[in-house]
Amino acid sequence: MDLEDRGRIRVVEFDGPEGAPTLLLLHGLAATGPLNWFTAFSDLAERYRVVAVDHRGHGQGIRTRRFRLKDCADDVAAVANELGIHKFIAVGYSMGGPIAKLCWSRHPGRVRGLVLCATARYFTPQQYPVLTRAILPGAVVGARVAPKLVLGQIIEAMVRDIPTPGARDYVRKEMSGSDPASLAQATRALLRFSSRNWVSNIAVPTAVVVTTRDKIVPTRRQYALAAAIPGARQFEVDGDHFACANDQTDFVLELIAACDHVNAAAA
Repeated sequence: MDLEDRGRIRVVEFDGPEGAPTLLLLHGLAATGPLNWFTAFSDLAERYRVVAVDHRGHGQGIRTRRFRLKDCADDVAAVANELGIHKFIAVGYSMGGPIAKLCWSRHPGRVRGLVLCATARYFTPQQYPVLTRAILPGAVVGARVAPKLVLGQIIEAMVRDIPTPGARDYVRKEMSGSDPASLAQATRALLRFSSRNWVSNIAVPTAVVVTTRDKIVPTRRQYALAAAIPGARQFEVDGDHFACANDQTDFVLELIAACDHVNAAAA
């Protein structure tokens, strides 16, 4: 899809039942729409219109020299405009959580509710936060100097623990269009993000899907997010940060329950 004055973006859409409410699915760092949500597409589409995007610099997302989370949120609103979607439930996973919250804060009339999965109010590393932030600008430069090398390293790190060759090949194909400099910038943007000062102002129905064995976004931070949003309801998944891609977990069932809760509360 070509978005006027923004660029070309990949959109995956399932129509769902006639007149069904819309879910806009927002993926996590270094993923793509299909990589993040493939286990859930068909089940969600039985009751919702489902739209997933590739964020800037990820997969077939908009090309950019400067990655900003707020631009991703504005891209989502632009996609909704192009598809004639007036209101939607923003469903964000990990990095998609901040983007979903920014959709609400920047386009409040468009967001009926929020479903926030495996995410938090802030993402500063528990150890060496200053050192991490200092190293990342150099990573951006390195990614621009040798993009194929850096992207190859990122992809191979992602597929290292995937057991089947077919699945590894699928991840490589999905990630082959990503811009490594944008991925480095997205990491920096995520580390700088914090909604601690305003998350309690969220005034739409919200569900928080907690991955209870998560080591990347600590579970305690996910519970703290739920506690900070007035009226937010928690849904627990017995899985780690990659539960969304593991069909042996109860992620899809809990995601559907969370979406149903928000949709009913927003009616």
